[in-house]
Amino acid sequence: MDSAGTAAPAIEVVRGDITLIRVDAVVNAANSSLLGGGGVDGAIHRAGGPAILAECRALRRTTLPDGLPAGQAVATTAGDLPARWVIHTVGPVHSPTGGERQAALLRSCYASSLAVADRLHARTVSFPLVSAGAYGWPVDDAVAQAVEGIRASGTAVGAVTLVAFDEHVADLMRRALA
Repeated sequence: MDSAGTAAPAIEVVRGDITLIRVDAVVNAANSSLLGGGGVDGAIHRAGGPAILAECRALRRTTLPDGLPAGQAVATTAGDLPARWVIHTVGPVHSPTGGERQAALLRSCYASSLAVADRLHARTVSFPLVSAGAYGWPVDDAVAQAVEGIRASGTAVGAVTLVAFDEHVADLMRRALA
């Protein structure tokens, strides 16, 4: 239970392709433009098809003309993915001098995504490891921030799946949860 008396979600680790995981909502490690990119972002846009990009463009024209700030989250359709929604979040770019402020921003990606999932009444959510790719966050610390952010979120989501692209990251995630 967290400080609000809410049970933390069950968290499992899966090694694989996040675009194939069957959940209510899949989290996208997006860039602030929301218009696609490389890594997880590109994979989600490719697998989900044009409906995701169309909704992202609509968000940019209306509520997010300057893009999505780091640490925040927003939802779109999941298009052709085996999920109902994509929750886009933007992680911070790692900086050796960023300290706790940057770490809090990274944890906020998880908490903000779960808050969006709560508003959608999503019960199952999958996450990639946010900021650990092109944004340069050290993988072991990115895992620690992910677990802390999820556990402290106070979400009503029942199950969270952390999806690791390789076995090394999956092992780090399992150890962090132990």
